[in-house]
Amino acid sequence: MPTPFQNEPITTTWNDDRRKSMHAGFVKVRERAQEIRPLRVGKDKDHDGATIESHNPGNTKELLGRVIKANKDIAARAVESAYDVYNNYWRKTDPGMRARILLRAAGLLRKYRDEFNAYLVLEAGKSWTEADGDTAEAIDFCEFYARECVRLQVDRQPLTDVAGEDNSLYYIPLGVAAVIPPWNFPLAILVGMTTAALVTGNTVVLKPASVTPLVAARFVEVLEEAGLPAGVLQFVPGGGSDVGNTIVEHPMTRIVAFTGSKGVGLGIQERCGKVAPGQKWLKRAVLEMGGKDAMLIDEGSDYEDAATAIVSAAFGFQGQKCSACSRAIFVGESYDKVVPLIVEKTRAIKLGSVEDPAINMGPVIDAAAQKSIMQYIAVGMKEGKLLAGGKTGPEGGYFVQPTIFGEVRPDARIHCEEIFGPVLALLRVKSFQEGLDVVNSSEYGLTGAVYSRNSEHLELARRDFHAGNLYFNRKCTGALVGGQPFGGFNMSGTDSKAGGRDYLLLFTQAKVVSEKVRW
Repeated sequence: MPTPFQNEPITTTWNDDRRKSMHAGFVKVRERAQEIRPLRVGKDKDHDGATIESHNPGNTKELLGRVIKANKDIAARAVESAYDVYNNYWRKTDPGMRARILLRAAGLLRKYRDEFNAYLVLEAGKSWTEADGDTAEAIDFCEFYARECVRLQVDRQPLTDVAGEDNSLYYIPLGVAAVIPPWNFPLAILVGMTTAALVTGNTVVLKPASVTPLVAARFVEVLEEAGLPAGVLQFVPGGGSDVGNTIVEHPMTRIVAFTGSKGVGLGIQERCGKVAPGQKWLKRAVLEMGGKDAMLIDEGSDYEDAATAIVSAAFGFQGQKCSACSRAIFVGESYDKVVPLIVEKTRAIKLGSVEDPAINMGPVIDAAAQKSIMQYIAVGMKEGKLLAGGKTGPEGGYFVQPTIFGEVRPDARIHCEEIFGPVLALLRVKSFQEGLDVVNSSEYGLTGAVYSRNSEHLELARRDFHAGNLYFNRKCTGALVGGQPFGGFNMSGTDSKAGGRDYLLLFTQAKVVSEKVRW
């Protein structure tokens, strides 16, 4: 039996040994730059065909590697193969064995930790500590879901006794899971959705984000090293319009786990609602979509700590988190007390290549993201007062300065629409209740935070601040597996609560067997 779950520590101070290990990780990533990572379809690895190139967003001329690109026919074949492996083999395996594979994968992630960190720095543009947090969370998912599998599928489930009958409840797998992770947490979220499906007895068709396929390919190698049998996971990089839609719509797909934009998530929800010819079930959609997350600052709160938390939550990983603080709302005098501190701290941020550990803010993910963010900044110039940033950064990469707009109105686009970049809107309100009203005016409801020393206001927020993850007197990012199950309301998704005790239930169905006692 595994020991009780504990979160993997995140590295915030890098000693000489870890610095050397990180540099060795960069070398390992670059040593494989000329490799072509294969597809996994059926039980085979396919090294032939068109490829997807992965480039460093902080140095766009640097090729990091390539993966074979799937198409519609390959994607359909992958689903059919996954169904065959599920039906004839994987669903029948011992849950304890599946849990042990995850525990071994966690150990291998620790062994290769700084290699994975290097992938996250070079391929996704994360700072060293942001990268280490991503890897630590991936380890947590493996460890936590292994233990949850034992609780759900090995341990006997409690039921009320019925005289004369022996009753049992079993959580059994669903079938083929289409897993479509995002590029912003290309290891942690990919690992979480994939391992949750696998450990509960489902087979997986994995389509990684097209801009971060290498870290995904490396994790597939780790699963194989951990003992995952060939064919249980199908690896099919490719576009959303062909590969993604094919694996979602295929009648043999039973569940879709997706993290990404609202628009794509709504499309998946719609496709899952249509029953294809030959389909014997209602598809289940587990969706984690966008956010427009707010921090509400009350009068008399800890202004210095609030400013630090806002800057960290707004500009950590360039604001490219669904949980990022993209709007801060200030009650009364708190605006004039906190905003100068926010501006001062923001101007101290170092923007550049995050391969240098002294740099704490890197590039946005690609040219399309940079263009979209700059268009929103142009809108912000008309909707608020520019207090910091507003421009692109160093040449050679997709850099955008951390940008702040003050005196923003609640109906402004930069307050209402998800930007997914380093842009922060600041608003004034007259009362705490008005602040809650502004918070809840969003169509999203993922994360939020309140800074206040007023216990009545905190209780009011506990009841009425409509978000799946709400934090008091701390930032709105950084949920920990096990302690802060993650997922949001409204257009933020299906409130899946990843990293919590409810999550594996989404990948299972409950079967009750009742036997009349004959002796």
